[in-house]
Amino acid sequence: MSKIIYTNSDGTVSIINPTGDVNDAIKDVPNGLSYEIVEDSVIPTDRTFRNAWKQNSKTIETDMAKAREIHKTNIRNARTLKFAELDIEFQKALETSSSTTDIVSKKQALRDAPTDSAIASASNEAELKAQWNKSILGDSPYS
Repeated sequence: MSKIIYTNSDGTVSIINPTGDVNDAIKDVPNGLSYEIVEDSVIPTDRTFRNAWKQNSKTIETDMAKAREIHKTNIRNARTLKFAELDIEFQKALETSSSTTDIVSKKQALRDAPTDSAIASASNEAELKAQWNKSILGDSPYS
């Protein structure tokens, strides 16, 4: 089935899935924007980094710089709960005069997670998804 793809003024990619003849759906493309009529096979099936898609003529590709930022946001979201848990552990350790060294180390690892050099070197979505450190972040949102 044919679809229409176009790039919005904000750089995001839109896809029109016509319910009938694809030519009848062209009217739904905003004025002034160019579009392409493509087959389903052009549309990626993995939508993990959907907001990082960019149109390249009749294809859709992933803008890896944007995908990396999405990945970092996922890391930041995942570590929010982890920080809260560690804050409680830290307070309990202080109250009992226990060592906080391990807790401080875990918190630092969480702070450092978005700046992992492997994220910057990931050249495709699969490599980027693999840069989820389950030992500090928990279950991956990509599995």
